[in-house]
Amino acid sequence: MENFFEKLTAEQKLETERQLEVYCNGVQEILPEAELKNKIAKSILQNQPLKIKLGLDPSAPDVHIGHTVVLNKLKQFQDNGHLIQLIIGDFTGKIGDPTGKSAARNQLTDEEVKHNAKTYFEQFSKVLDMDKVDLHYNSAWLSDLQLEDVIRLSASITVARLLERNDFSERLATGKPISLHEFFYPLMQGYDSVVLESDIELGGNDQHFNVLMGRHLQEHFDKEKQVVILMPLLEGLDGKEKMSKSKNNYIGVDEDPNNMYGKTMSIPDELIAKYFSLAADLPVKEKQQITAQLENGTMHPRDAKMLLGKTIVRMYHSAAAADKAEQHFKTIFQKGAMPDEIPEAKWKGGNKVLITDLIAEIGLLSSKTEARKMIANGGIRLNGEKVSDHQLLVEITDGLVLQAGKRKFVKLRLSTGK
Repeated sequence: MENFFEKLTAEQKLETERQLEVYCNGVQEILPEAELKNKIAKSILQNQPLKIKLGLDPSAPDVHIGHTVVLNKLKQFQDNGHLIQLIIGDFTGKIGDPTGKSAARNQLTDEEVKHNAKTYFEQFSKVLDMDKVDLHYNSAWLSDLQLEDVIRLSASITVARLLERNDFSERLATGKPISLHEFFYPLMQGYDSVVLESDIELGGNDQHFNVLMGRHLQEHFDKEKQVVILMPLLEGLDGKEKMSKSKNNYIGVDEDPNNMYGKTMSIPDELIAKYFSLAADLPVKEKQQITAQLENGTMHPRDAKMLLGKTIVRMYHSAAAADKAEQHFKTIFQKGAMPDEIPEAKWKGGNKVLITDLIAEIGLLSSKTEARKMIANGGIRLNGEKVSDHQLLVEITDGLVLQAGKRKFVKLRLSTGK
């Protein structure tokens, strides 16, 4: 490829280096980094934005902080004037991405895909300016492929190459079935890059094979090859597993400010720097300074997490909400007081009720079984007093406050039934 960096003015070279530093921060891998620098230089020289691709699996639209690792990187490109290409895999979603799966995924209906895509857009708008995003559904070109086209496309890759994928090779080795249609998923995702002539494709590091397929197919079709940027996966609040709603170790982008702040305060100390790097929108230099201060002991982990909590709440709500969430946390957890504002639940039942029945009935916890477990662990309080007996008979009074864990409060209001 022609060396565009050499053709830049001194000022343009500085801008290229500035952008490169931003894009390289917090990434797992760039393939290859030299080409990324040259693409940035070409964009500046020709005054043409780069096309930055992210493919979306429409089967899981609930976005949490782990998902925003890639979104925050996209925003960095968007802030520098580059074009974001979001591809909804309404065609590939019917195949199902086999990445990390021990069995084929269920295929989605058109109605499910459209509903999930709408939810994506609403949540992505918390990070990206959706008015400046190029939205595509890959059925627009994949549905038009004839059988002859598909056969020619499949001829560009060998079965041996496809079996390099860990999930395929592991399933083959253990005798688990691999359906023929699953082989077409990475091919279809790669073909998206051919059609859109993407310059860069982003993905999590578990998407290594799929995103490199776009680069392979672009070369096959005599297109300029895209650069691949792989982002690390963010561990959840348990500090072990990848953040996931199914593992209940997540911070959702739609959560209320108090929960969002409180959950941030519960992350393990060893993950603070990683959360700043991947989940916060602070300048690179500030993130590096925070990491250095944590390492040399000049910043206490508690103070760092409070700054992180305020940053995350501010990103998805507002600065005022972040200040309020911080004060809420200090009031409850540092001073041991109840919050000023507590959600209320109307009570229409009897004057006396078992504590487990009460907790489940008002929705403080999801079931009586969960309530019994929480009581056994010392996590339930009535008007600030710890409950130790799961067979406690509670006398209902107006204004009674129940607390589950550190963050969940409900105040009872007697209902007249009118």
